[in-house]
Order: sequence, then structure tokens, then C-alpha cells
Amino acid sequence: MTALDLDFVRSQFPAFSSPVLSGHAFFENAGGSYPCRQVVDRLTRFYTDRKVQPYGPYPGAQTGGAEMDEARERLAAMMGVATHEVSFGPSTSANTYVLAHAVRKWLEGTGGAVIVTDQDHEANSGVWRRLADAGIEVREWQIDRETGSLELSALAALLADGHVKLVCFPHCSNVIAEINDVAAITAMARDAGARTVVDGVSYAPHGFPDVPALGADVYLFSAYKTYGPHQGIMVIREPFGMELPGQAHFFNNATLYKRFTPAGPDHAQIAACAGMADYIDALAAHHGVAGDALARNRGVHDLMRAQEVAVIQPLLDYLSARNDVRLLGPREAGRRAPTVAVELAGSAEPVSEALGREGIACWAGDFYAVRPLAALGIDGEKGVLRMSSVHYTTADEVARLISALDRVL
Repeated sequence: MTALDLDFVRSQFPAFSSPVLSGHAFFENAGGSYPCRQVVDRLTRFYTDRKVQPYGPYPGAQTGGAEMDEARERLAAMMGVATHEVSFGPSTSANTYVLAHAVRKWLEGTGGAVIVTDQDHEANSGVWRRLADAGIEVREWQIDRETGSLELSALAALLADGHVKLVCFPHCSNVIAEINDVAAITAMARDAGARTVVDGVSYAPHGFPDVPALGADVYLFSAYKTYGPHQGIMVIREPFGMELPGQAHFFNNATLYKRFTPAGPDHAQIAACAGMADYIDALAAHHGVAGDALARNRGVHDLMRAQEVAVIQPLLDYLSARNDVRLLGPREAGRRAPTVAVELAGSAEPVSEALGREGIACWAGDFYAVRPLAALGIDGEKGVLRMSSVHYTTADEVARLISALDRVL
């Protein structure tokens, strides 16, 4: 497989030539990636030439509506789903909140149960736990208190009585970072008669999902973490989407991509999301990845992951060798996303501030992962130091980070 051409990759991101941003090695990607040039150009063009009510009977409106449609069509093709199975919303948290309202009406009074994990970001935990207020049973799939892993045997026990109708879990945690076996989990749930909701926010930056291969009924992620604008993207497969009660205006409920969008989405940002597909296609063309949109996406995913694994392993080795930090998640880069969180002896915030003075951009805190940190015995007030990379991170930047950690720690 051809190695990722980092010079080409980084040329696609205006941030790397920004006098404001380029002075720091950027390790806060889990909080939001840099946008690619294609997204910035499309957003600028929309606000310059299309910023009218879309789909109207005049040129700017027609072109604006066509670009919104293009974004949905191309992202759907990349992820292997039908165009109408892709919904946009203001954020993944908002999309999950609306989806949970639909599930409440779907399950209320049926005796059906929901499984949620304590490995999740709160956006994919709290909304499901609040279903208990409506009398719906909520079961917790708990992580291993030492490793942070979700064990399939524990899930099997929770599914055994046949009452579970929905399993909600992350593709990977935003602090533990172990990549969960989504295909195996969705297959177990399906065999038990349950649907699945996968929070892909922390994984999608490392490669857009192949949804049919994963087997999820719902897959959610955030465009601002996948090189795009601040939008939440929800893939909801048609059988489940049409089974759930609609949450939009009654006259929009027949259209799946409008069914769980109670408020009008941001037109310009939807149109700009086509720039993410432009970027994947540019990487595919440059690296000789051929085939249809899904095949190109798969090939680029593999290039991204290979780069990330190679670059982040030295940081994992360095942290594993220290006796004054606790590394969360696997020590092998191939088993995890390159989101690296560590528990320190004291508060993590001053260390992130010191790293900032050393030319390293990262942060500290609980990152809304209050439940997994508590399950691992970590004081939420103390927080963790999190250093997160993506495919455009270089080996030199990781070496700079390690040198800075040597000085700061």
C-alpha cells in the first residue's frame, strides 16, 4: 500500500500556513480538526453567492439547493448508504437528543430495555439514561475497571433475556480510545432482536465509516471533527428510521432525512460538507485509489490509519515507560484511535498550559467523559491530559511533543 503523502495532505489545510495556528504542533484534534481547503472554499462561496433561501426559482437559490443535495448524495455514497439515510443537524449531541425522544415514544409501555455503556461521552449516555424517567429499563454495559475495555461476554449477559430493543455504544471512547468491534457488537444485538446506535464522533476523524460493513442502524459523527464545518451528521438506516416516530413537522415525516430534523439545518454548512468528499476524492486520486465512492473511502481510510498508527506508537511507548503517568487504553497503536489521555499525579490543566508555552497545542479536563473517568477511578476535578492526532500529524510533531513532555513533566 502506498504511504500517505504528508506534504500533499498538509497542503490541503489552510491552517498549516496560518501565522496564528502554524506556530504550535496541534494535538487537540479530538476537540475539532482543522477544516480542509475544499470545505473553506465551499463555505466562502455559499456565503458569497448562494446565501438565500435554497431551492427557490432563481439562480442563487437553485445553485445553493443543488450544493446541499450534492453534500448529502456524495457523503452517502462514500459511506455506502442511500442518500435519504443521511441527516444533518446542528451537532451530534442535538441529533442524539432528538433520536432519544423518538425512541422514548417507540419503547414507552412496551417493556423493551435499552443498553448504554459507561465508556461514552455524555452525549451518547445521558440522553439514553433519561429514558428511565419514562419507565423504560436502562441497562449499563460496564467497562473493565482496569483496562477500560467493553467485553463482549458482558454484553451477551445483558442481551440474554430478549428484552433489549436498543444498544447504544461508541465506536471508540474520546479518552480510552480503544476501537470497539462494532461489527461484532451489532451482530450480537441483531441476533438478540435489538437495534444499534453507534457514536462515531471519536472514530470518524480517522476514517469515514463503511456503514454496511459495521452493521449499525444509526451511526452519528461530527463534521467539525472530520475536516468540515460545525454540523452533526446522522446516518439512520431506513427500516429503523421509518419505524421510529417522526420528530419533525408532520408534513416532513414522509422524508427520512427530514424526519429527525425538527428545526431547519444550516444551509451553508450542509453545502460545505461536500468539501469533505472533495478532500477524500483528492487523497484517493493523488494516491492512486480507484473504484466507486465507497471503495475510494475505504482506501483512504486505510491510508489514514496506517499513517496514524506509525506516528503515534512512539508516544505510546514513551508514556508507557514512565512511572509517573497512567496511560488510558491500549498501548498498541493499531488497537486504538490516536487520542492519547493520561492521568497525572496532580491536576492536568497546569501541564496543558505549560505545554502550550512549549509550542504544543493540547488540553486537559474531563472532556464530557465523566462516567468512564469515574469508572477508572480518576478524579474528574483533576482530569486527564489529552493529546490527540489525526492523519496529518507528522512524526516530527510527535517528537516535539515527547521532548516538551520531558521538560514539563
